[in-house]
Amino acid sequence: MSFDTQRQEQPTGLSRTPRSSMALPQQLGGFKTIAEGLDYAARGVTGFNFYGGRGALAEVLPYAELRKRALSTARKLLSLGLKRGDRVAVVAETGGDFMAVFYGCQYAGLVPCPVPYSMYIGGRDAYVERVAGMFRAADVSAVITSEDVKEHIREGAARANVSVVFSHAELNACPESMTRLEGFGAGDVAYIQYSSGSTSSPKGVLIMQRSIMANGDAILRDGLKVRPGDRAFSWLPLYHDMGLVGFCLAPMLGQVTVDYLPTTAFARRPTLWLKLMSENRSTISYSPTFGYELAGRRINGEAITLDLSNWRAAGIGGDMVRSEVLQDFAKSLSLAGFNPRAFVPSYGMAESTLAISFSDVDSPIKLDTVDVSALKTRQRAVPAKAGSERVRSFVICGSALPNHIIEVRNDAGKVLSDREVGRIFVKGPSIMAGYFKAEEATAQALGLDGFLDTGDMGYLLNGEVVITGRAKDLILHNGRNIWPQDIEWAAETIAPLKSGDVAAFAVEGDDGDDEVVVLVECKLSDPLQQEELRKTVHMKVMQTAGVDCTIVLVPPRSLPFTSSGKLSRAGARDRYLSGEISEIAPEQAKA
Repeated sequence: MSFDTQRQEQPTGLSRTPRSSMALPQQLGGFKTIAEGLDYAARGVTGFNFYGGRGALAEVLPYAELRKRALSTARKLLSLGLKRGDRVAVVAETGGDFMAVFYGCQYAGLVPCPVPYSMYIGGRDAYVERVAGMFRAADVSAVITSEDVKEHIREGAARANVSVVFSHAELNACPESMTRLEGFGAGDVAYIQYSSGSTSSPKGVLIMQRSIMANGDAILRDGLKVRPGDRAFSWLPLYHDMGLVGFCLAPMLGQVTVDYLPTTAFARRPTLWLKLMSENRSTISYSPTFGYELAGRRINGEAITLDLSNWRAAGIGGDMVRSEVLQDFAKSLSLAGFNPRAFVPSYGMAESTLAISFSDVDSPIKLDTVDVSALKTRQRAVPAKAGSERVRSFVICGSALPNHIIEVRNDAGKVLSDREVGRIFVKGPSIMAGYFKAEEATAQALGLDGFLDTGDMGYLLNGEVVITGRAKDLILHNGRNIWPQDIEWAAETIAPLKSGDVAAFAVEGDDGDDEVVVLVECKLSDPLQQEELRKTVHMKVMQTAGVDCTIVLVPPRSLPFTSSGKLSRAGARDRYLSGEISEIAPEQAKA
């Protein structure tokens, strides 16, 4: 008897969908539209499985049932008087209700716009204003929400002058329109995705059917090299491109079963991710670097009870990849049979649907160790010599997807050679059509040559891309370029700090040069301990980056993050300058 058969029966009495459809040949993409892909997947027995906050199987949604629900939902949506091409915002709670609306829009010819389900730091008002901004930017005609955030969503909709707001239960109670369904064609829009970091002025990334088909095909065939029997697992939010494309759309286009844990459950119990993957013998899962750090730190002695030997593609994306975090994770989970060769560093963004590059899924992770001085003063990634003291190791994120091009350019637009650091540009069939109803922003991002300005800095090495940071985050100090990550990562090595506790950015001084400010989340209450932490961080920054800086101790959970878990340095800077983030232990008080 197979492991799957033994473990299928859960305490809830539900049975997970199998990892493959024996009677349906696996087809890795090649479809013209999302709906066409679901039509094919529905002929098999694979699908989506949703787990609750404590790890019990809560809902099972085979692709066949998803298609049936999506068709019914499409007719219910049309009964609301919506017209072809109207935008429908849907709260992206991890569950079958969201799936039914998102896929239902595909059959109804409506444009789904996933919006956040979870509250952001800043509380109720910040959440309401955030979703209101999305409703306005997308010019939505209707909003479909989960019950537990309905009142917040109604308030956000009112601020955006949207009157049609239905909970899933209310939508399900609607009659089905008898109007003939006219789904999208290959040349039509697929959905609007809000790029990570968008706040008061969100930009809706307009993704076409042909773009998601191109990206999904490349992810399945070339990036992850999906094979029969693969089983995916995700805790990523479905309103973010990595969660939506990587673990909702692409798996469906390859008829791959996916098991889900709510993002909020992962945040509370990160080790539940690994425990369920062990039980389900999962083979594919992705996370930003911080997810590996959280789970690896919390697992402790429980690793010996797990079996992660089936995990063949442990993807890393959503932020710069930190090699030391992956090394620590692999060490902590070695007792569980985790193979560090499973790590798959990759590079992507919503403006390219999702994926831009993958490292080889069958090869070990590769690092490039360079001389820090040459990187900062000459913008060149010069290989470090043996015995060099100031070095930096970058994780290589692989080559561009087939039919895609990556270029690195300088400020004058010149295409640079290997190891020359510049701005990264991308071109290919996965690139967005533009930002919805934002012509100026679209013109800034997309050139007449069809290349997307990613806003990221990096360099090429033998056809593979290395990411060094965001262009807008660079700090200019005394004629030097300073990477804020260097400062943050150095500070976070100091106990009791951890990843995400530090934000470094520049504030223009009276002389026009950048003054470096480092915000440090501090849980210490003793003034002497606070002052000691301040001095230790300052010394560490001086040793690492060679720059004087102002260390500001701030309350825990003060620093803002994007929907993908990235630190928002721009947001931290804005909040600091406005006084929203204030110092908990001013130096003058310790004099």
